[in-house]
Amino acid sequence: MSQLSNLYLFAYNSIQALGWAISISRILSNFVSTKSFSGAYASAGELICLLQTVAFVEVVHGAIGIVPSGVLLPLMQWGGRVHFLLAIVRRINEVIRYPHYALNCVGSSLSLVTYLRYTAFILLYPMGLAGEMWLMYQALPLIKTKNLYAYFFAGLPITYYDFVKVLLACYPFMWLKLYLHLFKQRKAKLGKQHKKKRN
Repeated sequence: MSQLSNLYLFAYNSIQALGWAISISRILSNFVSTKSFSGAYASAGELICLLQTVAFVEVVHGAIGIVPSGVLLPLMQWGGRVHFLLAIVRRINEVIRYPHYALNCVGSSLSLVTYLRYTAFILLYPMGLAGEMWLMYQALPLIKTKNLYAYFFAGLPITYYDFVKVLLACYPFMWLKLYLHLFKQRKAKLGKQHKKKRN
């Protein structure tokens, strides 16, 4: 990887890390003052939507080869999150993920951050899946009543309501592919770290 690519990736991941840290601090601050997560979107929703939308460049990174992730898995992950955020609602492992990426770019990976990056998903991903599916399910009556995105689906044989129902049925299978991929990544990355410690 060229030095310029490395510098760019460090800057991108540092900005994302900062953005997600601000988001979580806003949510926690709101929770401390109101004792409720009901104002979470108002406190950080727009920033989270912006950060997640901009994260499309991670798909581009894989496509042009400056990171080894490929295109399909990052695209599936990005697409699922953006649809969930922008179309229905408008998550916290990013607070770990982006600092890990940024530190790797400057060759200063902390073993604790690396361990958290490749371990926290075991709990956070299923929680995220359950939360996303529950919110999509809860949104179905509103989607049907308001006939949301009717203009977009006008020429299609299905409505947005039908699309979300199909998505809910497929979601666990698409999610499982990503989840199992993360376990492979965990084994590869933490295995390397373990070997370095022994040497």
